[in-house]
Amino acid sequence: MFTYLKQILLLIWKWFYNVQKMDGSYCSEVVETQRIAMNRSARDFLIVLTIATSCFFINLGGPHLWDRDEPRNAGCAAEMLAANDWVVPTFNAELRDHKPVLTYWFMMVSYLAFGVTEFAARFPSALLGVGTTMLTFFLGRRLFSPSAGLWSAIALSTTMMFGVASRAATPDAPLIFFSTLAIAIYVWGTTSAIRDEEQRELFPSKWSIVAAMYLAMGLAVLAKGPVGVILPTAVIGMFLLIKRLQNTKTESASSSGFISRIQAISRPFAPIHFLKTCWSMRPVTAVLCVLAVALPWYVLVHLKTDGEWTYGFFVKHNVGRAMDSMDGHRGNVLFYPIALIVGFFPWSTFWIPTLLDGIRQLKAKSKWGDGYLFAFCWIGVYLCLFSIAKTKLPSYITPCYPGMALAVGVFLDRWSQGDIALSKTWRRLAFGSLIVVGAGVLTAIPIAAKLLVPDEAFLGLLGFIPVTGGIVALLAAEKGKSRRAILTTAVSAILMSPAIFAFAAAEIDDHRQIDRLVEMMYRGEEIDAVDLISFSSTEASWIFYARQPIERFMDPEEASVELMKRSPLGQPRVLVTTEKRMKKLEPFLLENTFTIQQMPYFLEETDIVVLRPNSEIVQTTGEEHVRAVR
Repeated sequence: MFTYLKQILLLIWKWFYNVQKMDGSYCSEVVETQRIAMNRSARDFLIVLTIATSCFFINLGGPHLWDRDEPRNAGCAAEMLAANDWVVPTFNAELRDHKPVLTYWFMMVSYLAFGVTEFAARFPSALLGVGTTMLTFFLGRRLFSPSAGLWSAIALSTTMMFGVASRAATPDAPLIFFSTLAIAIYVWGTTSAIRDEEQRELFPSKWSIVAAMYLAMGLAVLAKGPVGVILPTAVIGMFLLIKRLQNTKTESASSSGFISRIQAISRPFAPIHFLKTCWSMRPVTAVLCVLAVALPWYVLVHLKTDGEWTYGFFVKHNVGRAMDSMDGHRGNVLFYPIALIVGFFPWSTFWIPTLLDGIRQLKAKSKWGDGYLFAFCWIGVYLCLFSIAKTKLPSYITPCYPGMALAVGVFLDRWSQGDIALSKTWRRLAFGSLIVVGAGVLTAIPIAAKLLVPDEAFLGLLGFIPVTGGIVALLAAEKGKSRRAILTTAVSAILMSPAIFAFAAAEIDDHRQIDRLVEMMYRGEEIDAVDLISFSSTEASWIFYARQPIERFMDPEEASVELMKRSPLGQPRVLVTTEKRMKKLEPFLLENTFTIQQMPYFLEETDIVVLRPNSEIVQTTGEEHVRAVR
């Protein structure tokens, strides 16, 4: 936003200077050109802002928090705020060592403004999602052209996985935003605002720009850990390694043999070249800036938890996830390429033509070559490094989505302007994919709904959006109207995003019946009047919406004894479990001494069970416990 305003002020200053220096006729022509450019820039800015805001904010607080990450993060922030503790993350009255603190801070500030609600928990992610979209808009304009920036931002804001990240109460949106901000500062410091000028330098010469870039990475480290500095630095470093190579044609490089190709690929990583490039990136400044932002909190949480948080986060959740798959999240080398294609839908349908055009521009050393190279480095670094790690999740690579959007954006812009003659095969594959996906939604959702949520079969009608968009776009493309085809795809994507996240998600959420579960827990009593415990099962959403910790017991006899006690503050206890696990509890429960309520457990082949002891038989010490078999 600041950079955009700066460019407008610069245009105003140039206009004033030209008014003073030029003759009347030429002056009027220049002023009119600049006025048109400013109007287009303002129009594009408002278009991007409107689309991103609509995609991320419509019905943002409608659905309840989705298990399991959302209520864990939102609940952690709520517990920290209730305890007025801005250092130690806790959830369910236990240390939460999964992520650093920045996301919780954002949520705590949001809670202060809006209260502890779903909207408040998700508000920081939506706001930062809009911010990332605007940064991508700036990057596209700076690296390519104003219209490429527009298409890049539209593509990013309407993709599936980025929409999830921008509407969920998770650390993904802060990580994506600050990683993109660091890269945007780098681009701003190394390129000219006037597109017909060549790139000024490969790395910013001003210390203030370098410091700002690394300070942004420090905030990313405070959002999700070391990846916040390692990966953005690797993106910039990979670009520099390639660009700093001398353009000398050696015999081996010009040869077409297999060995020479391997040598060409490995040239950027030659030890001397690699070390010189790393040193040119001012590593001392990088370390000092990142530590200045992130280290104080890391030290404080280490001291306050006697190193427990530090060990859990760095050893268990960083080294552990890299060395071994956790929670069953594993995959092969194709996991992330496939995840990128699915997550970047519908714009991933243009990915192969985008890749081919980028390679052509690089070989031709065209004016688009450097921008394409930077975008490909951005994508490649994340795909390669996360493919090495054993634990794999689609959300891990979302910080490279702005890079993907830049590559697709410039391709769409060039095609719409007639700079690319896209073959019939690629046109039909791209728009045919939209039709096929839409047809899949039309058929698959009613079938799935019949098995899982019978009342929601009508959601399959959402498939008409991509089907209709794909057909209209394909017909336009066949007639050579590429711009109309792209606009139709954009309209379909803009309609599809809120339809899924704002409407369909709310419909599905109704079947979870979270409010009914809370009513069963308290039966109209105040939160402070009941102490909740569970046997074996405890969902994060139960804890968040109960607004109190739920102590979990794994032994059925121990759970039954605790159920008969009062809490240390004298409240009666209520136990939450599932129907399947209830069978393990039954031999340890007094017959006819409990009120039992049940409700469906969403997407599980069992019910949720809430047990409430009759008040007259609750023991204050638990010393009297009779085993009875029902």
